[in-house]
Amino acid sequence: MIKKLVLLIAASSFLSGCQLLSAEAEPPTPEELPQHTQSEGIERYALIHPGAASPQAIDRQLPAALQADLWDRIRLQMSIEIPENALIENHRDWYLRHPNYINRVTQRAAPFLHLIVEEIEKRGLPVELVLVPVVESAYDTFAYSHGRASGIWQFIPSTARFYGLEIDWWYDGRRDVMAATTTALDYFDRLHKTFDGDWLLALAAYNGGQGRVLGAMRRNEREGKPTDYWSLSSLPQETRNYVPKILALAELLRDSEEWAVTWPHIPNQRVTDIVDVGQQIDLALAAEMAGMSLEDLHRYNSGYNRWATAPDGPHTLLLPVERANQFRAALSDSDPADWLAWQRHHVRSGESLQTIARRYNTTVQAIQQFNDISGSLIRQGDYLLIPVASQALERYTLSTEQRLAAAQNRPQGQQKIDHRVQRGDTLWDLSRKYNVSIANIARWNNMAPGDMLRPGQTLAIWQANASASSTSTASSGTPVMRTVQYNVRNGDSLARIASRFRVTIADIERWNSISRDRFLQPGQRLTLHVDVTKVTL
Repeated sequence: MIKKLVLLIAASSFLSGCQLLSAEAEPPTPEELPQHTQSEGIERYALIHPGAASPQAIDRQLPAALQADLWDRIRLQMSIEIPENALIENHRDWYLRHPNYINRVTQRAAPFLHLIVEEIEKRGLPVELVLVPVVESAYDTFAYSHGRASGIWQFIPSTARFYGLEIDWWYDGRRDVMAATTTALDYFDRLHKTFDGDWLLALAAYNGGQGRVLGAMRRNEREGKPTDYWSLSSLPQETRNYVPKILALAELLRDSEEWAVTWPHIPNQRVTDIVDVGQQIDLALAAEMAGMSLEDLHRYNSGYNRWATAPDGPHTLLLPVERANQFRAALSDSDPADWLAWQRHHVRSGESLQTIARRYNTTVQAIQQFNDISGSLIRQGDYLLIPVASQALERYTLSTEQRLAAAQNRPQGQQKIDHRVQRGDTLWDLSRKYNVSIANIARWNNMAPGDMLRPGQTLAIWQANASASSTSTASSGTPVMRTVQYNVRNGDSLARIASRFRVTIADIERWNSISRDRFLQPGQRLTLHVDVTKVTL
């Protein structure tokens, strides 16, 4: 770092004809900056004139060449100190060994990153917060993990609702990129105040929970130890690795030339726009009006669970800028009454609003709203107007039903069992009963392995058909499952452990709420569920 600083100061001699700048000297104009590499220019200018690194000063003072890339805009404003630390080095080395990871994340983040950066700047928060979704979800808007966390910011339902995000049959605000971003930044702002301005503690609390971090701090106080993040050894392993992951990314971005890391170009300009339609609209129709495929439109607007925006809102759509302009023009040339398709339903004997809603893939509340019904009473012979999808439901491939159906596609040579959850059932119990993995049950039912089961809930479980099952049983015998606590040794990897105990890497990840992106530490304890008929313990 000292060597780098010396080089940067030496480089400043190019300014103003190699004359030293006095403390009172005015910053040079962009035209006066020497023509070196882009990153050298950024670093030199920010070092000599720190004020230029403020959001308001960047576009005004930097040359056009240094304004073109959004990563440069982020890099200039980074403010969280990055210490020398073994965990940071470990995660940094992992990212260096997997350069395609940054490429994939950048591709996913590109439509949203400019809007997120603007929101962070507006609030005066550290711009490093844009890296949180990289660690949380890899900017996958449909990401779903243990504890029922969802969206790029990985909110669990209770936290999302507490901070005002709506979650209902039509809409999940956790997957609405801009709504979730607003909520995440509200949460970070509160955590920052709770921890007296310490951003490392705030980041740790975002991952591990405010109460858990405060508890670890109180424990250290009682033992006469420091209460900074790096001293909180009682934090869970996941949280102890969480902040170093973010700081490792921040270091690779801040010093990208030193580490020879290429961050794919993202234009430093708004590439998406938000359009408020004002009322419910069929997503297939909206896609047609915007000149987009239905799947592309739904990826930009992954908060919508069904075939339309929510009846009571939100009614906003995030679209590429050029598509937003086309969409607005199409809206103005159309009749709002045509933004939904309608079905006239003749009420038959024995029907209820609930059965009718299920038939048309809508909700009781929507039928009540559109037919001005205040209660649940309907009469045989009545006619109801029902909003319906304009396309076959299979066309809405990213709706909740279709994503679940894709997860439940019949595996070759297997038969489906519909298991009705009984009180006391757990995924572990069911995995043993049906001889399938917890990870597969979760995947087939669009769940996370740590989710709680509800009595009465129906789970889809795929098993080998009778002939295949009998053959398997005859050859391998009845599985005998045992829970094993395994202590990680030097040189261990998830692949090596999985091979030794005849389980999958995915199983180990789910059982221990970890990911293969995380380094195993010697002495770390892993929970494994092992078939002892196949493994010698």
